[in-house]
Amino acid sequence: MQCHGYCAPHQAAELVPFEFERRTPGNNDVTVEILYCGVCHSDLSFVNNEWGFSRYPLVPGHEIVGRVTAVGDKVVGLSVGDLAAIGCLIDSCRVCGRCKDGSEHLCEQGSTQTYNGLERVSGRPTYGGYSDKYVADQRFALRVPRTLDPARAAPLLCAGITTYSPLRRWGVGPGQRIGIVGLGGLGHLATKIARAMGADVVLFTTSPGKVEDARALGACDVVISTDQEKMKRYEGGLDFILDTVSGVHDIGAYIRLLKSEATLCMLGIPDNLTVQPMSLIAGRKVLAGSNIGGLRETQEMLDFCAKHGIAADIELIALQNINTAFDRLRRNEVKYRFVIDMRK
Repeated sequence: MQCHGYCAPHQAAELVPFEFERRTPGNNDVTVEILYCGVCHSDLSFVNNEWGFSRYPLVPGHEIVGRVTAVGDKVVGLSVGDLAAIGCLIDSCRVCGRCKDGSEHLCEQGSTQTYNGLERVSGRPTYGGYSDKYVADQRFALRVPRTLDPARAAPLLCAGITTYSPLRRWGVGPGQRIGIVGLGGLGHLATKIARAMGADVVLFTTSPGKVEDARALGACDVVISTDQEKMKRYEGGLDFILDTVSGVHDIGAYIRLLKSEATLCMLGIPDNLTVQPMSLIAGRKVLAGSNIGGLRETQEMLDFCAKHGIAADIELIALQNINTAFDRLRRNEVKYRFVIDMRK
């Protein structure tokens, strides 16, 4: 199937128009005309080969919402004309324990990523959603609830599930006071979701200019993390902390805010993270990490967001403006996610 998109031809390159072939749809496949694709910071990281395993030419994009244009003979649950979503992975081994329990993202043989991967059967490269069409196995194509704005729903496929999964896993809910570190693409959705789960949210940021936004999104308090006096007020007072920041910061300052036996979960990927073991040992505290979620949980997240009226705060752009968007993303000049409108 002939497709059109934008790719990075080599490391750190500007994205340019690119024509490529996707596989011929099979009996279990869903063909999607892409309407919207979110721009994730990891797209920029892959273009720059920050993690050392990028494949070029590279077509980014793993927050895809589109219209189903064709289904194979064995497809159930999706029909031509439906809105469908494709997230961060499009295959897994399907037979290991993690795949069978609905944790395909933790596949023991490694899941197949929506882009920068290799198809398990053909071995051809996977190209992402900065393009006009996608072909995916029905198991990895999700249903978009009708009440969700499809453009604002696109970032839920990565940022939404990345924040929902740990909040659900650690039982965030009524009667709890939790911390969210960072009000960006992840943090703004984490704030909305945690509030909908019934928790009181304390938002920690280095930017005084984000105080009003955080309160509008549902935070009951906002703390400028350089304000030592206000930080001290929360020492030993939080039931859970979700840290979304990838920049270098003092993780110990947040561990001190946890109650005994509480958890701080990392979503960001800061360099040179330093943790003093005694800060964990003294209160039997837990430092954990999390990354997206399985397919069943991702569908659950979409349904939860539809029920509670949750979607990303976005700025729509045309695909031709992706390099300008990347420049702004490097400078953190977006509130709070870019979404590509493929109709432009």
